[in-house]
Amino acid sequence: MAKAKTGEAGPLGGAVISQQIASQLLREMRTGPYESCERLPAEVELAARLGVSRTVIRDALAELEREGYVERVRGIGTVVNRRIVALDNRLDQKFEYNTMIRAAGYVPHADSISVQQLTADSHLAHQLELEVGDPVLMVRKRVLAGEMPVIYSVDYLPAKLLDHESAQRQDFARPIFDILEEVCGVSVTSTVTHTSAVLGDAAIRKTLEVPDHEALLLMDEISFSKLTRPVMYSLSYYTNFFSFSLLRKKV
Repeated sequence: MAKAKTGEAGPLGGAVISQQIASQLLREMRTGPYESCERLPAEVELAARLGVSRTVIRDALAELEREGYVERVRGIGTVVNRRIVALDNRLDQKFEYNTMIRAAGYVPHADSISVQQLTADSHLAHQLELEVGDPVLMVRKRVLAGEMPVIYSVDYLPAKLLDHESAQRQDFARPIFDILEEVCGVSVTSTVTHTSAVLGDAAIRKTLEVPDHEALLLMDEISFSKLTRPVMYSLSYYTNFFSFSLLRKKV
C-alpha cells in the first residue's frame, strides 16, 4: 500500500486517515490477517505494512481503544478484546439499518412514504431549537427486510434545510442521512438517543404487522451537525427483527 502523504498533510487529513486505518484494522481483526491474534503487531510494524506514519497508527489504535476493541498495555502491547470485536449492531455506535438488513440476508426497501409540511409545536420547537410556528418537514416511512416490515420512522427536519417543494423531488426510500448530506450539505456528527420498550399506537402496530404480545423498541433521537446544531428529530420504531449490543465502559 502506498504511503498516503497527501492525507497526512494537515490535522483534518490526518484524522481522516487514522479513522480509515482504524476501520481497516477492525476489519482485519474480524476476517483478515489478525482474526486469530491475541495482540496486534507493534506500531512500527503496522506503520510499515500499512504505509502510514506511526502517528497515524497511534491515533488509529487510540480510536480502537476508545471503542473497546483493543487495550494498550505498557510492556505487553495492543491486546485484542475478542468479545467486543465479535459484537454486531452496537447501539453506542453509528449504525445503518440497510447494512444490518443486508447482513441478515435480506434486501432492504421502503414503502408507505409520506412527506408533509407542518408548523412546529412547542415540543418540536424545543427539540430542533426553532420558534413555535416555524415550518418543519415531516417524513414518514416503513422499512422492510424482504417482505417483512421491520421499522417505522418519523423524521422531522427544519424546513430551511429542505423546503416542501424540494422535498417532493427526493427519494426518501434512501437513508435520510444521505439526503441531508448530499442535498442539504449537512453532515450529522452526533446523535443523542433515548430508547424505550413501547407498544406503539394501533396504526403503527398495524403498519409493522406485529403480534399483540410483542413490544417495539422506540429510538427517540436528536441528530446534530457541527457546532451542536440540531438538524433532525426522529422517532423510529424497531421490531424484534433487530438485536443490538451496547458496550458500557468504566471511565
